[in-house]
Amino acid sequence: MPIPADIYKKIVDAKVFIDEHFDSPIDLDAIAGKAYLSRYHFHRLFRRIYKRTPHQYLTSKRIDHAQRILTAADCTVGEVCMRVGFESIGSFSMLFKKEIGVAPGEYREASRLSRARAEEQPRRVIPFCFIAEITGEKSNNEEGKIGAME
Repeated sequence: MPIPADIYKKIVDAKVFIDEHFDSPIDLDAIAGKAYLSRYHFHRLFRRIYKRTPHQYLTSKRIDHAQRILTAADCTVGEVCMRVGFESIGSFSMLFKKEIGVAPGEYREASRLSRARAEEQPRRVIPFCFIAEITGEKSNNEEGKIGAME
């Protein structure tokens, strides 16, 4: 059974509310209230439309933003945790590791190392096809193919 357009719009508006307030302490009641639906009805419809629960979406949004802060800003993990809306460093670290595969501190360190390597040797980070396009260089494979064709 299709979702009526007015209800669909309410769910989308609630998602936009999450996008704009993910760094604030919001819960299912607050989000469902923005859609003028009961928490149970909202939860069911949100999951049907977005293929994940509102809590999963909110957590994912917060983790994505935390990744950007960890790579760009010089904040402690605790400061990042608070800036993205988590109330507990423990839950933030656990969810971050579950979603990304490494702890927030390890993620930041890996990001810094990757950035430092890119600055030291940018040609290792840039794919060869881009370098070849700009410089006109040919790979050994291309030269071998040309020689074999002659």
